[in-house]
Amino acid sequence: MNGLNTYRVAADATSQFATCEDFRKLFTEDVHGLHLLSFILTADHEKAEQCFVAGLDECVDGDSVFREWAHPWAKRMIVRNAVQMISPHPGAARSTPCTFCSAGKANLAEIALEDDPFARVLALDDLERFVYVLSVLEGYPIQDCAALLGTSQQTIAETRVLALRHIADSEQMTSAPTNDSSSIGVS
Repeated sequence: MNGLNTYRVAADATSQFATCEDFRKLFTEDVHGLHLLSFILTADHEKAEQCFVAGLDECVDGDSVFREWAHPWAKRMIVRNAVQMISPHPGAARSTPCTFCSAGKANLAEIALEDDPFARVLALDDLERFVYVLSVLEGYPIQDCAALLGTSQQTIAETRVLALRHIADSEQMTSAPTNDSSSIGVS
């Protein structure tokens, strides 16, 4: 009788963990959200694909996690892979050119922002983009961002302020009225 009880406890404990099938289902059902996270972090379509697939592989083949933690774990694996691919750190040059503007931030005002709501985020430098996505969009605490990005909490806080400032400045650039008479309907 004692052996039977031990088996039930073990079976109950393993049923609390996410299975390979759970992760496959999660990545299928949230393919858009998880791929978008990959893309916003990497700012590159090819790297986003690699990041997404590597995240799925690590979830399926990696450590066991509780079933209710499967979605945050999947995001964390994507973030971790994006950090490894891009290696964002203070003072580093942008690892990939902005997908939407060949000349960088100077042409941000010319980007068709209505076509891509993330253009302002994608135009940020690598570290600013990672900090903005993780701390603002994903809601990670500063200490978690610092640990994931391998930098100090002070650097994360300062970078977050810069990213927010750059987002706000780009908003002002694109919403500023022009002197072009055709824009107001004057003939």
